[in-house]
Amino acid sequence: MTYKTILVHCDAAKNAAHRLDVAAELAQQQGAHLVGFHARPPFRTPVFFDGGFPMDDLFKSYEASAAADQATALAAFEKAAKGRHLSTEWRVVDGFVDSELAVQARYADLLVLGQTDPESGLPEPSDLPEATALASGRPVLVVPHIGVATPPGKTVLLCWNASREAARAASEALPILKAAAKVIVLVIDAKPSPDGHGAEPGADVAGWLARHGVKVTVQRDTAADADVGATILSRAADHAIDLIVMGLYGHSRMREMVLGGASRTLLGSMTVPVLMAH
Repeated sequence: MTYKTILVHCDAAKNAAHRLDVAAELAQQQGAHLVGFHARPPFRTPVFFDGGFPMDDLFKSYEASAAADQATALAAFEKAAKGRHLSTEWRVVDGFVDSELAVQARYADLLVLGQTDPESGLPEPSDLPEATALASGRPVLVVPHIGVATPPGKTVLLCWNASREAARAASEALPILKAAAKVIVLVIDAKPSPDGHGAEPGADVAGWLARHGVKVTVQRDTAADADVGATILSRAADHAIDLIVMGLYGHSRMREMVLGGASRTLLGSMTVPVLMAH
């Protein structure tokens, strides 16, 4: 099993190169077709438009800004792909980025997005990564807006709580897990149960992964009074992890995002890429 199509979100953000480099490197490793996706936001009349400024001028300003952003995004995508042996495609759609990404992602094996950057200044939803993961039905690899020290996928931390979401994330991450030099299954505050973790928490998932050829070990931990997300980040630092795999817990209803505590912590404070699935 490998990823055959990887879709990467391309915008005019100053740090877009971080996610583009990760996507291009992963596409090269997997022999995947890399699709650069850019959404041109629709023109919207200002809420307090009083006719004092010609509408034609407003539209021309919008067109110039949209064209400049598209050119910036394309240049960054081409730079990331340059010099690599990749099959690439550039795709532009007119529409709101959150809804368009969710649709486009359904025709890819993996979507690569950047972590929300509060200082970007771009007119994009602040919950874009998690909203896309919840709406698309596809795994999403979120790259920190500060970038990465090394390409992700050599030493991986798989967060396991025997839930449907964790099982989905582990299955979607198999192409990366199989290629990793080391995979640590992290089980936090687990209790043996016949319909969940089994008699030995982490043993069943480790056996399943081993049959796929994954080099896996199990670490059992306790969060005590700490946030589970903070414990995950702490263990990632302890083991020099370069990728975290986890299920995304939450739902989106009428644009009101509700996330589990661990998901919220990791998406807000990630130090390495996070591959998540719902």
